[in-house]
Amino acid sequence: MTSLFRRLRGRCALAAVALALAVTASGCGDDDFSLPEWDAPGQNARVGNIMIRYAHVAEPQGEPWQPGDDVPAYVWLYNKGGEADRLVGASSPNAASVDIVDSNGKTLADGVDLPPNKLVELEPSTSHLMLQDVREMIRGGDFMKFTMRFEKAGPITFNIHSQIPAYDESPSPTY
Repeated sequence: MTSLFRRLRGRCALAAVALALAVTASGCGDDDFSLPEWDAPGQNARVGNIMIRYAHVAEPQGEPWQPGDDVPAYVWLYNKGGEADRLVGASSPNAASVDIVDSNGKTLADGVDLPPNKLVELEPSTSHLMLQDVREMIRGGDFMKFTMRFEKAGPITFNIHSQIPAYDESPSPTY
């Protein structure tokens, strides 16, 4: 009986080592993506070959975003695949719609191209996302459900973060 137990335990250990080597060699679960190390706001996620980095709603200016406001959202997208993909849409239950817009606020009906092995930054001075007619107040630090849809990688839903305001901390004038 002891001999049988030792053989089974040995086979299980060999199977576990073989599985670990197979996963490591195949690159499964490989999330390597080098970006500068910095304390950036936002949420990270992955769907298919698309890596989503720093997804966040712009910080409110002076007071929380109010119902009815159009609120910008920013994200970096990296396509790790060998084929181009495209961000084709986004949505949130806290907005009437989420549009992909250019730097002037004009809707990009065809979405945003994501070439293979390229970083695409959706930021204020470029194409970005715009939550139209938000339904609830958004304070700095709040989270809300957010879905992004990609042509090939498909949809992904995650909680997007509203950036916490960084107010001016300069000293007050002395009288």
